[in-house]
Amino acid sequence: MSETSARGDDVYQPQPEDEPSELQPDMDDSLGEPGTDALLDQGYSPPERPHARERDDTTCEGQRRGESLDDRLARELPEQEAITGDGIGDLADGEGEPVDAQAGGPRAGRLAPVASSPHGSSVLAHDVGIDAGGASAEEAAMHVIEDVEEDDSWEVR
Repeated sequence: MSETSARGDDVYQPQPEDEPSELQPDMDDSLGEPGTDALLDQGYSPPERPHARERDDTTCEGQRRGESLDDRLARELPEQEAITGDGIGDLADGEGEPVDAQAGGPRAGRLAPVASSPHGSSVLAHDVGIDAGGASAEEAAMHVIEDVEEDDSWEVR
């Protein structure tokens, strides 16, 4: 045997193809990505319908021929109209509970007290706008009602 022939560790030894550590990156080591350890377990949700199977421009011939504006406009889907309902219930088709006028209409934003009461609590407030939409459940439950007369002579009982 000659000295030039390679032996043992010097010979190329291919790695097994089913090595999981080489096929999938370790997401625990990624920076600034919370919850990425299960990123590969989330799966894939296919679209509801075939994306472009029926289109002519997916073939070479269709790309050479081009597509007319009429064909493109015919392929567009009309916008869905909002269901207005009958205005009786809280559901669009009118099957829900009747809307209470005292519940108010639009959602209120952050509330600032009108004036401080002698006891340190206030039941009247002004809407100062929604603060980036991040409201607690209690804040989201507040709705705007018609203006009431502000009476500073009320007492907390």
